[in-house]
Amino acid sequence: MKSWVIRCVLLLALLGSYWLTYQHGRAVERAEAAAASAQRDSGDRLAEVIGERTARQEEQRRAQAQEEARAHAQEERTIADVGAAGADAVGQRLRDEGAKLAATVSCPGTDTAAVTRGQAATRAAMVLSDLLTRADARAGELAKAYDRARIAGQTCEASYNALIN
Repeated sequence: MKSWVIRCVLLLALLGSYWLTYQHGRAVERAEAAAASAQRDSGDRLAEVIGERTARQEEQRRAQAQEEARAHAQEERTIADVGAAGADAVGQRLRDEGAKLAATVSCPGTDTAAVTRGQAATRAAMVLSDLLTRADARAGELAKAYDRARIAGQTCEASYNALIN
């Protein structure tokens, strides 16, 4: 009977050692899984931080590029306004000279035919002077509109290029 008890005790000891080995293996496996999970989570957090930093840098780069485009457009508008003011001044001098010329194109004298021709020439000169005045004013308006449209288009293009590059 003692051998049977010894065998049972040895069997129980063997089973106990297998059970303890199994539990130890499970504990080691859980610890390795937890370490792998922690390492993966750490890598994910690092990638998220790097991604956010990169996105912020890209956003700042785009905002700076758009601000530079706006500043350049403002400089272009200023240059265009100065040029338009100069052209307006030259145009006004030209219109004044045309009006003076139209006023002086008369033919004083005693010959009625010459006086009639002089009056007709004066009217024609006044019509041409008025036509010149209107054409110059319209050309100025068109030039200003073209400058505004060109500057707006260039600003839009620069902003777009800043966004896609």
